[in-house]
Formats: sequence, structure tokens, C-alpha cells
Amino acid sequence: MSNLDALVAEAKKKLDEQTVECVQLHFHPEKGAPYWLEKASGLDFDPLKDVNCFDDLKKFPLFEDDDLRGGPVQRFLPQAHWNKGRYVFETGGTTGTPKSRCVVDDFRIDYEEFSATLPDEAFPRGSNWLMLGPSGPRRLRLAVEHLCQYRGGICFCVDLDPRWVVKLLKKGKIDEAKEYSAHVIDQAMTILTSGHDIKGMFATPKLLEALAMRLIDEGSSIEEIGITGIFAGGTEFTPQWYRFCKEELLGPDVYITPTYGNTLMGLACGKPFDPADEYKITYYAPQPRAAVEVVDFDNYDELVGYGETGRVKLYTLTHELFIPGFMERDEGEREEPHEKYPWDGVSGTRPFHEIAKATTVGVY
Repeated sequence: MSNLDALVAEAKKKLDEQTVECVQLHFHPEKGAPYWLEKASGLDFDPLKDVNCFDDLKKFPLFEDDDLRGGPVQRFLPQAHWNKGRYVFETGGTTGTPKSRCVVDDFRIDYEEFSATLPDEAFPRGSNWLMLGPSGPRRLRLAVEHLCQYRGGICFCVDLDPRWVVKLLKKGKIDEAKEYSAHVIDQAMTILTSGHDIKGMFATPKLLEALAMRLIDEGSSIEEIGITGIFAGGTEFTPQWYRFCKEELLGPDVYITPTYGNTLMGLACGKPFDPADEYKITYYAPQPRAAVEVVDFDNYDELVGYGETGRVKLYTLTHELFIPGFMERDEGEREEPHEKYPWDGVSGTRPFHEIAKATTVGVY
């Protein structure tokens, strides 16, 4: 058995163990999550007895994300956590009731694990950060702030309401949306030029590009302003944009790494940069706390072959949230395990083709 094969086998074992542990908690008669305790009576199997590995999760019907709209928000959180401080994080919400998630520590754990993947030379311990992304009820702001604090720094944040920008774009008010983007960049410039010694940053692709271009227009650059490490996320982080960043926008000495995540999954890391990959971006879910499959468009229980295209299917397996098979609004190509992340990955993530035309991308 090769070293990679051994790592894959060990990762599979941990995923099976995490699955059983998660199901046992969420379906515990006294400590479980009210949502799942109510659902259990309508299942044709007993989760406490019949889920013994990750593959057994296919016994569940696909999860309907509309169930995350409205309250009580704590119904997905096992009662074992109800005596702790809780947060509510939202996603979506441009139209109708937003989907929400009740959280205790998951966002901290996710980003502490992500911290271990960041090189200290690019993100120096004790250095300050700028969070250039959506604020408000999204978990991203608190998560990045915790990541910075976990690494010993102070996080500076901008004020950004992406829902307002999406409304402007849907009404065709392009100039107003551009003004709002400029307003966000104004905030970032104020922070970066106020002597806070900021070296690390989270940014979305659109905002990072806008900030870099503003600095260039003013005779400076991301590197000259002091930034040494950036992690960015979003469907607009494409291989073409990745190349543009490394070769033209940022310069060779500014580290940037792609991420892919959401309120349900946590944070998927990008495969370490390899020039031989021609800027291909491959993401790996934070197993065993979450797992991603790339499945056939016509059969969501069937994996596609490596290199083939399918829809992204998510499983969330933490002590605070259990999601047994949620169809993401993304598609991509299935990728083989990597020694750093010895489980399946996904590349080329983009909006699922059947709904892509209805997707509105805002300022961020």
C-alpha cells in the first residue's frame, strides 16, 4: 500500500467514526436536535441502529434547504448545547426569509483547523488582519475575526451589506452598485493607511481586485501597503483570475490561496499551488467535519468518475449540525485525493448549469 493509499484509508475510517458519532448525538432521545427527532418517526430505518458508516447516510432522503428558513432556529442544534452562548448565521435572504443556522463553536473550530494550513511567513503570528467581505448576519465576519485572534492579531472589518447591492443590480442600477463598491473600498483604504500594520487579509475576488486597482491608481500596491498573505473565496476565483492575481495584480511576494465554503460546510481549502497545474483550483472539504461528493446530474447517489463533471453534494457532520446530503448550487469536476487532503476534491466550481442564469452576483 502506498503512503497516499494509507492516508486515504485512515481518512475514510475517521469519516465513518465521525458519521456515527454525529448521528448518535443528533438522534439522542434526550440530547438530540428537535428537527431530527421529529423526522426520525417518518424514516424507514432507525438512525441510531442502522447508520454504521458514512455510506449509510444515503439511506436518508436528500435534505431540503428550505427547512433552514424561519424558526425556531435552535431546532437543528442538539439540546446538549442549549445552555451555551449561541449565534445565528444567515445565508441568502435577498428575497424571502433567509436560511439560518444556530452555532456555538463550529465557526471557531473550522477556522482554527484552517489556520493550520496557512504559512506563517505569509500570515505572521501576531500580525493584524483586514476582513474585506460581507458583514452583518453572515458567519464570515466573526470567523475571520476569530482566525485572526487565534493567530494572535487584531482584525479590522469593513461594513458591507451585499443584499442591498444585489437589489440594486436586479433593478438595473449599475452606477449605484459601483458607488457602493467604491464606498467599501474607501473603508478599506482608510484602515490600511491608518498605521495599523496589517499583514493578513480575507477578501472576495471582486473586492480584492477593486482594492488593488485603487492602490495602483494612487501609485502604490497591495505589497507596498504591507499585505503579505491573502485568502479569498467565491465562485469568481477562477483559474484565469488566479493567474491574473499572481502574475499581475499582486506581485510574486504576496501569498494568496483560494477557499470555497458556506455557512453549512465550513471552509474547504485549496490544493497547494503547483505551477504544473496551470492555475487549476481544486478544493477539499474539511473532513471529517464535512464531506463533499461530485455526483451524477441524473442520480445524486452515484459518484461521477475522476475528472468528470457533476453536481456538488454536501454532508455536514459536526456536533452542532447534521446535514445528510444537501445538493449545493454548484457543479464541478471530481478530483483525486492529495497527500495533504487524502479524500476526494472538486475543481472548476461554478453555478449549477440549471440555475446559473437565475444567479445574481453582487459587489462582493
